[in-house]
Amino acid sequence: MHDRLKVLIGIVGLLALVATSVAAQPPARPLTQEEMFRRNVGTSEEQVTPFPPHRIVGNLYYVGTYSLSAFLVATPEGHILINTNWERAVDGLKTSVEALGFAFDDIEVILGSHAHADHMEGDALVAQMTGARVLAMAADVPALERMRPGDKPHPIDRVLHDGSTVTLGGTTLTARLTPGHTKGCTTWTMRIEEDGELHDVAIIGSMGSNPSFQFVNNPDNPRIADEFKQGFRVLRSLSPDVPLGSHPAMYGMAEKYARIGDGPNPFIDPDGYRAELGAVETLFRAVLERQEAEAAAAGR
Repeated sequence: MHDRLKVLIGIVGLLALVATSVAAQPPARPLTQEEMFRRNVGTSEEQVTPFPPHRIVGNLYYVGTYSLSAFLVATPEGHILINTNWERAVDGLKTSVEALGFAFDDIEVILGSHAHADHMEGDALVAQMTGARVLAMAADVPALERMRPGDKPHPIDRVLHDGSTVTLGGTTLTARLTPGHTKGCTTWTMRIEEDGELHDVAIIGSMGSNPSFQFVNNPDNPRIADEFKQGFRVLRSLSPDVPLGSHPAMYGMAEKYARIGDGPNPFIDPDGYRAELGAVETLFRAVLERQEAEAAAAGR
């Protein structure tokens, strides 16, 4: 009886210790603009170092780096590549595609998330290497035409608009204009079958607001705040069960990759989509409110 009492006392003490430890943890707080920016872009090395390539769901694969996403849609008639990233990372991109057993030369179509060099600078080189066609959202064309690594013209073989579709080998992707981060920021959606089930995939272009973004009285883009709001409305209208993004941190790729083969497909995560979207939109609205208050105070 004495020993049992000691065990019970020990258990009570352990529970008290755990409760104290949990209570001592600081409450979760939203990320700041700087923190979210750093979470997404990573270090210079992470931007060009290939992450282990892997299958996400069905015929959709990850072939990007530790902090910049690139996706391969493999089909019997050739492949679709979403994001070429930095030109200096193209060799690693090619290695990742081939490590999965696919021929780099079989890439037929190049798509992008948005007209920033870290996501689309490699378009010209990959098109040159493969003969692939480059498709881009109309509102991003001017920015892409200014993107000339090594003075190479940025190829644009087809101009897209909100709702445009791209079909190859039985897979269809739909371009959704989700502006703000860039004027033509594009979220790609598709339906992919795995084990007899259809899954709705969304690759978010990006709704992140970098610390340098000016939402109020922006002389370069007076409508930037309205464009962000439009982007969030579009994303709120989607209900993907496989959420992805132009940066792997946007969908917790590394943590999910570690769980591959351990139970259900970890990339099937509808709750993760809502959580990320909620966090990013809350941050945008907080920054917008602060900038509006600052502008009002400066005008008094």
